[in-house]
Amino acid sequence: MTEHEARPAAEREQPQHAPEREQPHHTADREQPQRTGEREQTRDDGAQVSTGKETAGAHEAAIPELVIISGMSGAGRSTAAKCLEDLGWFVVDNLPPALIPTMVELGARSQGNVARIAVVVDVRGRRFFDNLRESLADLDARGVTRRIVFLESSDDALVRRFESVRRPHPLQGDGRIVDGIAAERELLRELRGDADLVIDTSSLNVHELRAKMDAQFAGEEEPELRATVMSFGFKYGLPVDADLVVDMRFLPNPHWVPELRPFTGLNEEVSSYVLNQPGAKEFLDRYAELLQLIAAGYRREGKRYVTVAVGCTGGKHRSVAMSEKLAARLAAEGVETVVVHRDMGRE
Repeated sequence: MTEHEARPAAEREQPQHAPEREQPHHTADREQPQRTGEREQTRDDGAQVSTGKETAGAHEAAIPELVIISGMSGAGRSTAAKCLEDLGWFVVDNLPPALIPTMVELGARSQGNVARIAVVVDVRGRRFFDNLRESLADLDARGVTRRIVFLESSDDALVRRFESVRRPHPLQGDGRIVDGIAAERELLRELRGDADLVIDTSSLNVHELRAKMDAQFAGEEEPELRATVMSFGFKYGLPVDADLVVDMRFLPNPHWVPELRPFTGLNEEVSSYVLNQPGAKEFLDRYAELLQLIAAGYRREGKRYVTVAVGCTGGKHRSVAMSEKLAARLAAEGVETVVVHRDMGRE
């Protein structure tokens, strides 16, 4: 795929996005910006560096927010992690607990690029509790703000889930699933008691769990929806990843207009020709309204990504022009939108 075939609609319409929350800055650093440079110069000269509050404040401002996700196997740890990832968190799955402080330190060196870290830890790691307790003590000593999210579920629900996927429990060994669940519950008992948030997923589906995570970590912001608007040609087949498919073959084909045939739907003459056909603008208005309704439902159900496929015969004129206009409408509504012209240039 070439660069002109996929590009964010924001480059054309520039939709407004919620600004990223800035990391707090220490007052002393703002009032005396030269002190940081002076400390660095002194350090280069080999002199002793002052250990005043100003240095500590600058260091603490760079420490990323940390969430530790744990809980029973089969209770939804992966779903919770994916939810945080969709909310913009940097997520690491199955990280050995001893490496959590190192991960936080690396995030602190990222100059704000990694401001929020989520780590999934579970019984797959050896010496799980010994290392985790040591790591938590290390984080507390450094003044790291951390939260523990614990995913809980009843034995009956966990047994049904393991049987449905036909996988053994990681701790059952030669025994039964219930034996593994009992062993894991005992290992996790102390961590569950230390958890800041316990979510019982026994009667929750995936969407309900995502809604609970959104309520805790999305703040007042509405869950973000990302859309891909893809033009395609029916003669090359339907896109396999399309959630919604629209057919533009009810409009006259610019292919049969000699002066327009060499161009694509990105050309202004072709775009104007397509949009000025009877029914074209009405379709664009009404389908954009329909997508607003669908997008609201997707957000409520925790769906973060949608692909809208817009097709015509060859994927060169009508579908390309309508995809561009439709993507601009979505971007204007605050939906992060990318346009992909799958079959343009194939003829």
